[in-house]
Amino acid sequence: MIPVLRVDGKGIADTWEKSLITLWENGIRIRTEYDRENDPPSIDATMIMVVEDPLSEPRIHLCLPTGFKDLRKYVREVLDGMHDHWIDPEGGKWTYTYHQRLFKYPGLKGPVNQIEYVVEKLSKVPYSRRAQAVTWDPGFDPKTDDPPCLQRIWFRCVEDSEGVLRLNMNTHWRSRDAYKAAFMNMFALTELQKKVAEMISEKTGRRVLVGQYVDISDSYHIYGSYFEDFSNRFLKALEHREFYSNDMRKSRTVFSNHPMVVKSFSDADLELESEKKSSFCDRP
Repeated sequence: MIPVLRVDGKGIADTWEKSLITLWENGIRIRTEYDRENDPPSIDATMIMVVEDPLSEPRIHLCLPTGFKDLRKYVREVLDGMHDHWIDPEGGKWTYTYHQRLFKYPGLKGPVNQIEYVVEKLSKVPYSRRAQAVTWDPGFDPKTDDPPCLQRIWFRCVEDSEGVLRLNMNTHWRSRDAYKAAFMNMFALTELQKKVAEMISEKTGRRVLVGQYVDISDSYHIYGSYFEDFSNRFLKALEHREFYSNDMRKSRTVFSNHPMVVKSFSDADLELESEKKSSFCDRP
């Protein structure tokens, strides 16, 4: 049987960390379609992560698989469509982006902005159970080598004890690289949660805050080929670093407003704008 695991945390950094520990200790060993001949089987489970306060700090885990600039570029890719112009299946390039599927889903009668629908629906009926966006295209995705991992996002507002609306969000994933993708996914999707809350607030004139985030993966896995890196980076960090320290060299996490993070995010935005201009100039 595939184990069903659950972890709870305050923010995304500690919840992601708990998920990796729980997966490593309790997941099953199973082969994947991407294994090389000598790779060990992956560690896999169905994972449910419950994040109480997605925007709480420290928000960034230093065991993320890339740098701060790439994290920012990924957020802009999901929220702003900065790489939608890379979509070109016939040319052998990308087959989708999450931004394209959420904001410009390829419907029968043209692109569908599902996030706009979510905002409209929850602005009228905050407690509606119909505010969702999907990514899967059944006529196209099953035939591709890299179909979307994210399948669905579901939103619903609830009032807190002070009468303030809080936007809850659940994401559902068919498959997830727990070590090298999940944290970046969580960071970007909770930025989307924040954006949707702001859009509902602007439309209704009511205060809308970010609420609980629930992250559900059918296959949450660490590839066998990553085991050595996982042990040397992640597991050693657990032994030798504090969860948070003002000294980044002793910390496993960092605040998103740390000067180094802010500078990297700013540099990423400049690089994306330059890339966008270059792409526009290269068009025939």
